[in-house]
Amino acid sequence: METHPALAIRSSVGVELWNSGSKVDYAPNPNFPRDESKFCRAIAFSGDGRFLAWANGTNVQICSSKDWKVIFSLPKPKTFYLKFSPSGKYLVLWELFMTTKENAEGTPNLNVYSTGDGNCIFSTIQKKNTDWEPHWSCDESILAFMVGGEAFFYETTEPNGFEKAAKKIGGARNGSISLSPYGTNPYVAFHVPGVKGSPSMCKIFKYPDIQAAQPIGCKSFFQADRVEMMWNKRSTGLILLTSTEVDATGASYYGKQALHFMSTRGDSFAVQLKKEGPIHAVEWNPNSTEFCVVYGFMPAKASFFNVKCDSTFDCDEGARNSIYYNPFGNLVILAGFGNLRGNVEVWDVAKKKIVTTLQAPDSTLLEWCQNGEMFVTATTAPRLRMSNGFKVWHYSGALLHETMWPNGQELLEVIWQTYPSGTFTEKPITNVKLEGIKSTQPQASTQAYKPPNARGINITPSRPSTATSDNRIPGVAKSGRKDRRNVRSANFAKNRNGDENDDASNNDDAAAQTNNAQSQRFRPISRDNAKKPQKPAQPEDPEKAKRIKAVNKKLNDISKLKGRREKGEHLELNQIQKIDSEASLIKELHDLKIA
Repeated sequence: METHPALAIRSSVGVELWNSGSKVDYAPNPNFPRDESKFCRAIAFSGDGRFLAWANGTNVQICSSKDWKVIFSLPKPKTFYLKFSPSGKYLVLWELFMTTKENAEGTPNLNVYSTGDGNCIFSTIQKKNTDWEPHWSCDESILAFMVGGEAFFYETTEPNGFEKAAKKIGGARNGSISLSPYGTNPYVAFHVPGVKGSPSMCKIFKYPDIQAAQPIGCKSFFQADRVEMMWNKRSTGLILLTSTEVDATGASYYGKQALHFMSTRGDSFAVQLKKEGPIHAVEWNPNSTEFCVVYGFMPAKASFFNVKCDSTFDCDEGARNSIYYNPFGNLVILAGFGNLRGNVEVWDVAKKKIVTTLQAPDSTLLEWCQNGEMFVTATTAPRLRMSNGFKVWHYSGALLHETMWPNGQELLEVIWQTYPSGTFTEKPITNVKLEGIKSTQPQASTQAYKPPNARGINITPSRPSTATSDNRIPGVAKSGRKDRRNVRSANFAKNRNGDENDDASNNDDAAAQTNNAQSQRFRPISRDNAKKPQKPAQPEDPEKAKRIKAVNKKLNDISKLKGRREKGEHLELNQIQKIDSEASLIKELHDLKIA
């Protein structure tokens, strides 16, 4: 019997589950009662698909995929993020960290729950909402996370394993760790930022041998304020995407970027790219034998590399900034979203040949189905508030399903149901296009954009509508994502501008998923002519005041960039990405003020 994965959908009117299948089968699942809360912030499937969890602003609900009935609720109304451990044995929740006069230290805001009985088995303080996720070994026997420059490792299968860290390594302020996704004794990548002219360094250890003198690999590099670490599925190779906060040459708004490779055999290489410009996206093939990079000033270049970092194939340059491998790694999508037109190229990986191209304009989300044959694209709020909806495609280019969201409601997220490994098998790639349906949406204009002054139009500056003035969001390199799947409410722009009577349905909207992000992979919106924000509500909290000041500075920088864009100046993709982060900053500012 053929398996048809479900689609979980989060919107401004709640959470619902849809069946998938043939063209007539896409409809709400009658066994799943829709959660009609207007404040659903996050949804996630467990990796094996046994559970679906969501945060509705009152409780975190967990249901079983056997009958889609809620098996238990957690009274955690302030949950913003949630994620299952690899096998779904645990569910991790993150809340906004807050302090009070009575409790200056704050209370634990990261909590780990057992999905077996719903009990909380571990709690700690994790102040940052970036890189908040703990790290697990694939068998969930090791839990690790960074706190105050130290990495703590808990051996969860040992008696009282969650009560005391079994191992720790430290001395890395603003450092980071990453556990390999394969093996009961995983590899541990540990990044130590450079200080006072010394280089940054990444070391690889084999757990439990994580002492400073026991690395199996080491790579040093300059110009790396931040490092994104990406393991391949087999845990044989690690990609390091490094970046600086500021590029002294002015080539990139976000700073200088570079790509490095380390193997668990001790080898290391610098990945040589053939074109100047930003690195838009980097992705490992799930087969672990190659990775793809999209890079360079537009039109961007896409190159495939083997594990020796030799370039094996270069695509023709094109308007693209995103990479999405299907679960088997036999197909890969190269796409151009955000400030690009939404062109989608489906490639046969083995033949390095395009199977088909299609247009998915205004897409803010793309995710492959686990069967490796279908993918979903969606236009979601708060990135875009008009023409919200989702489409399901076959890799041959056929449109299998389309649902447009009703006016007055906002689609926030769409994710595929997951399944245990081995549920689906890889099928031969066909060049025959399946019969599909015709889209009801108008095609995007193919006319090149011209600024008003180039068209002889004199425009008096005015505040643009948030529904139409933003750029479409790209699927960017991991430094701009996975999260992974964060979404923010644009209506918080009203709060920052002092507007009253904000729509209650959006007032506590979506902080994020990650994701994944994969999803995951997009950010939001646009706002202009903002008044200066009010002073923080709790000036006695210096940490909060410092964060508010930093967020306001970023918003002012974005305002300047938008002014340049309105004058018709060309902006690089990295600058567009910074503009796209505005809604999440507005949301963060609002949360800080009301905390």
